[in-house]
Amino acid sequence: MIGYLVSATFTGLLMLGIHRKVIARIQKRPGPPIWQEILHTLKFSFKSTWVPATASRTLFIAVVLIGIGIWCAALFVVTEGGSVLILFGIYMLHKIVEHGYGLSSGSPYGKFGGVRSVISATSEIPLFVTIAAIYLFTHSLIISDIVAYQAVHGPLLLSVPPAAVAMYLVLLSKMPYGPFSIVESKELVSGYKTEHFGVWRAGLEVCNGLKTYVLLYAAVLIFIGQFPIWAMLALMLALLVSLSFVCALSPMLSPYDSVTVQTLATAFMIVYIIALVVMA
Repeated sequence: MIGYLVSATFTGLLMLGIHRKVIARIQKRPGPPIWQEILHTLKFSFKSTWVPATASRTLFIAVVLIGIGIWCAALFVVTEGGSVLILFGIYMLHKIVEHGYGLSSGSPYGKFGGVRSVISATSEIPLFVTIAAIYLFTHSLIISDIVAYQAVHGPLLLSVPPAAVAMYLVLLSKMPYGPFSIVESKELVSGYKTEHFGVWRAGLEVCNGLKTYVLLYAAVLIFIGQFPIWAMLALMLALLVSLSFVCALSPMLSPYDSVTVQTLATAFMIVYIIALVVMA
Protein backbone atom coordinates (compact mmCIF):
# COMPACT_ATOMS: atom_id res chain seq x y z
CA MET A 1 0.00 0.00 0.00
CA ILE A 2 2.89 2.38 0.79
CA GLY A 3 4.36 1.84 -2.67
CA TYR A 4 0.99 2.50 -4.31
CA LEU A 5 0.56 5.62 -2.17
CA VAL A 6 3.91 7.01 -3.32
CA SER A 7 3.28 6.13 -6.98
CA ALA A 8 -0.22 7.68 -6.80
CA THR A 9 1.26 10.88 -5.39
CA PHE A 10 3.87 11.18 -8.12
CA THR A 11 1.34 10.24 -10.81
CA GLY A 12 -1.01 12.95 -9.55
CA LEU A 13 1.80 15.52 -9.55
CA LEU A 14 2.79 14.44 -13.06
CA MET A 15 -0.81 14.88 -14.22
CA LEU A 16 -0.87 18.38 -12.75
CA GLY A 17 2.28 19.07 -14.76
CA ILE A 18 0.60 17.75 -17.91
CA HIS A 19 -2.40 19.95 -17.08
CA ARG A 20 -0.18 23.04 -17.01
CA LYS A 21 1.60 22.00 -20.21
CA VAL A 22 -1.65 21.45 -22.14
CA ILE A 23 -3.00 24.82 -21.01
CA ALA A 24 0.23 26.52 -22.07
CA ARG A 25 0.25 24.88 -25.51
CA ILE A 26 -3.37 25.82 -26.15
CA GLN A 27 -2.53 29.42 -25.21
CA LYS A 28 0.55 29.30 -27.50
CA ARG A 29 3.09 29.34 -24.67
CA PRO A 30 5.93 26.83 -24.19
CA GLY A 31 4.90 26.11 -20.61
CA PRO A 32 6.93 24.31 -17.93
CA PRO A 33 8.11 20.70 -18.29
CA ILE A 34 5.47 18.14 -17.32
CA TRP A 35 7.51 17.05 -14.28
CA GLN A 36 7.57 20.61 -12.89
CA GLU A 37 5.14 19.85 -10.03
CA ILE A 38 7.31 16.93 -8.93
CA LEU A 39 10.36 19.21 -8.97
CA HIS A 40 8.45 21.80 -6.90
CA THR A 41 7.62 19.19 -4.28
CA LEU A 42 11.21 17.97 -4.07
CA LYS A 43 12.53 21.54 -4.03
CA PHE A 44 10.32 22.61 -1.13
CA SER A 45 11.27 19.46 0.79
CA PHE A 46 14.86 20.71 1.08
CA LYS A 47 14.22 24.42 1.59
CA SER A 48 14.21 26.21 4.95
CA THR A 49 11.10 25.53 7.00
CA TRP A 50 9.54 27.98 9.43
CA VAL A 51 6.27 28.97 11.04
CA PRO A 52 5.26 32.66 10.68
CA ALA A 53 5.15 34.69 13.89
CA THR A 54 1.49 35.51 13.19
CA ALA A 55 0.52 31.86 12.77
CA SER A 56 -1.15 29.46 15.15
CA ARG A 57 1.75 27.01 15.28
CA THR A 58 -0.28 23.92 16.17
CA LEU A 59 -2.96 24.54 13.54
CA PHE A 60 -0.38 25.63 10.93
CA ILE A 61 1.36 22.24 11.13
CA ALA A 62 -1.65 20.06 11.93
CA VAL A 63 -3.71 21.05 8.86
CA VAL A 64 -0.92 19.89 6.54
CA LEU A 65 -0.73 16.49 8.24
CA ILE A 66 -4.53 16.19 8.30
CA GLY A 67 -4.69 17.10 4.61
CA ILE A 68 -2.26 14.32 3.71
CA GLY A 69 -4.09 11.92 5.99
CA ILE A 70 -7.56 12.46 4.52
CA TRP A 71 -6.38 11.95 0.93
CA CYS A 72 -4.49 8.81 1.94
CA ALA A 73 -7.79 7.61 3.41
CA ALA A 74 -9.61 8.59 0.20
CA LEU A 75 -7.14 6.57 -1.87
CA PHE A 76 -7.76 3.56 0.36
CA VAL A 77 -11.56 3.94 0.00
CA VAL A 78 -11.32 4.08 -3.80
CA THR A 79 -8.90 1.19 -4.25
CA GLU A 80 -10.80 -1.03 -1.79
CA GLY A 81 -14.18 -0.33 -3.38
CA GLY A 82 -15.63 1.41 -0.32
CA SER A 83 -18.61 3.71 -0.01
CA VAL A 84 -19.11 6.70 -2.30
CA LEU A 85 -20.54 8.56 0.70
CA ILE A 86 -17.25 8.16 2.59
CA LEU A 87 -15.29 9.34 -0.44
CA PHE A 88 -17.41 12.43 -0.93
CA GLY A 89 -17.44 13.04 2.83
CA ILE A 90 -13.64 13.15 2.70
CA TYR A 91 -13.88 15.58 -0.20
CA MET A 92 -16.10 17.87 1.90
CA LEU A 93 -13.74 17.56 4.86
CA HIS A 94 -10.97 18.78 2.56
CA LYS A 95 -12.82 22.10 2.20
CA ILE A 96 -12.69 22.55 5.99
CA VAL A 97 -8.98 21.75 5.94
CA GLU A 98 -8.45 24.28 3.12
CA HIS A 99 -10.14 26.87 5.33
CA GLY A 100 -7.74 25.89 8.12
CA TYR A 101 -4.72 26.37 5.83
CA GLY A 102 -5.70 30.00 5.31
CA LEU A 103 -6.71 30.87 8.85
CA SER A 104 -3.69 29.20 10.47
CA SER A 105 -1.08 31.51 8.93
CA GLY A 106 -2.43 34.87 10.08
CA SER A 107 -1.71 36.27 6.61
CA PRO A 108 -4.47 38.39 5.02
CA TYR A 109 -3.89 36.58 1.71
CA GLY A 110 -4.19 33.23 3.44
CA LYS A 111 -7.37 34.33 5.21
CA PHE A 112 -8.98 35.48 1.98
CA GLY A 113 -7.98 32.17 0.38
CA GLY A 114 -9.54 30.30 3.31
CA VAL A 115 -12.76 32.30 3.03
CA ARG A 116 -12.96 31.63 -0.70
CA SER A 117 -12.49 27.92 -0.07
CA VAL A 118 -15.70 28.06 1.97
CA ILE A 119 -17.45 29.98 -0.83
CA SER A 120 -16.29 27.37 -3.33
CA ALA A 121 -17.93 24.67 -1.20
CA THR A 122 -20.99 25.14 -3.43
CA SER A 123 -19.23 22.69 -5.76
CA GLU A 124 -20.02 19.97 -3.21
CA ILE A 125 -23.77 20.44 -3.60
CA PRO A 126 -23.96 18.71 -7.01
CA LEU A 127 -22.20 15.74 -5.41
CA PHE A 128 -25.23 14.88 -3.28
CA VAL A 129 -27.55 14.98 -6.27
CA THR A 130 -25.05 12.90 -8.23
CA ILE A 131 -25.05 10.32 -5.43
CA ALA A 132 -28.85 10.16 -5.63
CA ALA A 133 -28.76 9.56 -9.38
CA ILE A 134 -26.18 6.80 -9.00
CA TYR A 135 -28.26 5.10 -6.29
CA LEU A 136 -31.43 5.22 -8.40
CA PHE A 137 -29.72 3.14 -11.08
CA THR A 138 -27.38 0.85 -9.11
CA HIS A 139 -29.32 0.59 -5.80
CA SER A 140 -26.01 0.80 -3.99
CA LEU A 141 -23.44 3.39 -2.94
CA ILE A 142 -20.59 0.89 -2.59
CA ILE A 143 -17.99 1.48 -5.30
CA SER A 144 -17.39 -2.23 -5.86
CA ASP A 145 -21.15 -2.71 -6.40
CA ILE A 146 -21.24 0.22 -8.83
CA VAL A 147 -18.35 -1.28 -10.79
CA ALA A 148 -20.14 -4.65 -10.88
CA TYR A 149 -23.33 -2.95 -12.12
CA GLN A 150 -21.43 -1.31 -14.98
CA ALA A 151 -19.83 -4.61 -15.95
CA VAL A 152 -23.34 -5.92 -16.65
CA HIS A 153 -25.31 -2.86 -17.78
CA GLY A 154 -22.61 -0.64 -19.29
CA PRO A 155 -21.06 2.64 -18.10
CA LEU A 156 -23.10 5.04 -15.99
CA LEU A 157 -21.68 7.74 -18.25
CA LEU A 158 -24.21 6.58 -20.84
CA SER A 159 -27.03 5.77 -18.40
CA VAL A 160 -26.97 9.00 -16.38
CA PRO A 161 -25.01 11.58 -18.39
CA PRO A 162 -26.28 14.57 -16.32
CA ALA A 163 -24.76 13.00 -13.20
CA ALA A 164 -21.47 12.54 -15.07
CA VAL A 165 -21.60 16.22 -16.12
CA ALA A 166 -22.17 17.24 -12.49
CA MET A 167 -19.15 15.18 -11.45
CA TYR A 168 -17.16 16.79 -14.27
CA LEU A 169 -18.09 20.20 -12.86
CA VAL A 170 -16.79 19.12 -9.46
CA LEU A 171 -13.50 17.99 -11.01
CA LEU A 172 -13.25 21.29 -12.89
CA SER A 173 -13.68 23.20 -9.63
CA LYS A 174 -10.59 21.42 -8.21
CA MET A 175 -8.31 21.93 -11.21
CA PRO A 176 -5.85 24.84 -10.97
CA TYR A 177 -6.05 27.70 -13.49
CA GLY A 178 -9.69 26.91 -14.21
CA PRO A 179 -12.89 28.98 -14.25
CA PHE A 180 -13.70 28.00 -10.65
CA SER A 181 -10.18 28.43 -9.20
CA ILE A 182 -11.22 31.37 -7.05
CA VAL A 183 -9.15 30.08 -4.11
CA GLU A 184 -5.94 30.51 -6.13
CA SER A 185 -6.78 33.77 -7.89
CA LYS A 186 -3.72 35.93 -8.61
CA GLU A 187 -4.89 38.82 -6.41
CA LEU A 188 -4.50 36.44 -3.45
CA VAL A 189 -0.82 35.68 -4.31
CA SER A 190 -0.89 31.91 -3.55
CA GLY A 191 -4.13 32.00 -1.58
CA TYR A 192 -4.19 29.75 1.48
CA LYS A 193 -0.71 28.43 0.54
CA THR A 194 0.95 31.87 0.65
CA GLU A 195 2.73 31.46 4.01
CA HIS A 196 3.41 27.73 3.91
CA PHE A 197 6.99 27.12 2.90
CA GLY A 198 9.66 24.46 3.11
CA VAL A 199 8.50 21.01 4.15
CA TRP A 200 4.99 22.31 4.94
CA ARG A 201 4.58 23.54 1.38
CA ALA A 202 5.89 20.20 0.11
CA GLY A 203 3.16 18.58 2.21
CA LEU A 204 0.54 20.72 0.49
CA GLU A 205 1.93 19.67 -2.90
CA VAL A 206 1.65 16.03 -1.84
CA CYS A 207 -2.00 16.72 -0.96
CA ASN A 208 -2.57 18.20 -4.42
CA GLY A 209 -0.99 15.19 -6.11
CA LEU A 210 -3.03 12.67 -4.13
CA LYS A 211 -6.24 14.68 -4.54
CA THR A 212 -5.79 14.87 -8.33
CA TYR A 213 -5.11 11.15 -8.64
CA VAL A 214 -8.00 10.12 -6.36
CA LEU A 215 -10.62 12.36 -7.99
CA LEU A 216 -9.69 11.37 -11.56
CA TYR A 217 -9.50 7.68 -10.65
CA ALA A 218 -12.84 7.82 -8.81
CA ALA A 219 -14.56 9.58 -11.72
CA VAL A 220 -13.40 6.91 -14.18
CA LEU A 221 -14.24 4.09 -11.78
CA ILE A 222 -17.74 5.33 -10.94
CA PHE A 223 -18.88 6.44 -14.40
CA ILE A 224 -16.96 4.15 -16.80
CA GLY A 225 -15.88 1.11 -14.82
CA GLN A 226 -12.85 -0.90 -13.71
CA PHE A 227 -10.04 -1.67 -16.18
CA PRO A 228 -6.39 -2.73 -16.00
CA ILE A 229 -4.22 -0.04 -14.45
CA TRP A 230 -2.73 1.06 -17.79
CA ALA A 231 -6.21 1.57 -19.23
CA MET A 232 -7.34 3.42 -16.10
CA LEU A 233 -4.36 5.77 -16.43
CA ALA A 234 -5.13 6.34 -20.11
CA LEU A 235 -8.76 7.21 -19.32
CA MET A 236 -7.68 9.47 -16.45
CA LEU A 237 -5.27 11.23 -18.81
CA ALA A 238 -7.99 11.73 -21.43
CA LEU A 239 -10.30 13.17 -18.75
CA LEU A 240 -7.50 15.44 -17.52
CA VAL A 241 -6.75 16.77 -21.02
CA SER A 242 -10.43 17.60 -21.55
CA LEU A 243 -10.41 19.52 -18.27
CA SER A 244 -7.23 21.31 -19.36
CA PHE A 245 -8.93 22.43 -22.59
CA VAL A 246 -11.83 23.91 -20.61
CA CYS A 247 -9.43 25.66 -18.22
CA ALA A 248 -7.34 27.06 -21.09
CA LEU A 249 -10.33 28.44 -22.98
CA SER A 250 -12.43 29.72 -20.06
CA PRO A 251 -11.83 32.90 -18.05
CA MET A 252 -11.71 32.67 -14.27
CA LEU A 253 -15.12 33.51 -12.84
CA SER A 254 -15.67 35.87 -9.96
CA PRO A 255 -16.66 34.23 -6.64
CA TYR A 256 -20.28 35.32 -7.20
CA ASP A 257 -20.43 33.94 -10.75
CA SER A 258 -18.73 30.72 -9.66
CA VAL A 259 -21.38 30.13 -6.99
CA THR A 260 -24.17 31.03 -9.44
CA VAL A 261 -23.03 28.54 -12.09
CA GLN A 262 -22.64 25.72 -9.59
CA THR A 263 -26.01 26.48 -7.99
CA LEU A 264 -27.72 26.38 -11.40
CA ALA A 265 -26.05 23.04 -12.10
CA THR A 266 -27.40 21.74 -8.79
CA ALA A 267 -30.91 22.97 -9.60
CA PHE A 268 -30.76 21.22 -12.98
CA MET A 269 -29.66 17.98 -11.33
CA ILE A 270 -32.49 18.18 -8.79
CA VAL A 271 -35.04 18.55 -11.59
CA TYR A 272 -33.42 15.59 -13.37
CA ILE A 273 -33.62 13.39 -10.26
CA ILE A 274 -37.27 14.32 -9.70
CA ALA A 275 -38.01 13.39 -13.33
CA LEU A 276 -36.27 10.03 -12.86
CA VAL A 277 -38.31 9.30 -9.72
CA VAL A 278 -41.61 10.29 -11.41
CA MET A 279 -40.90 8.14 -14.48
CA ALA A 280 -39.73 5.15 -12.42
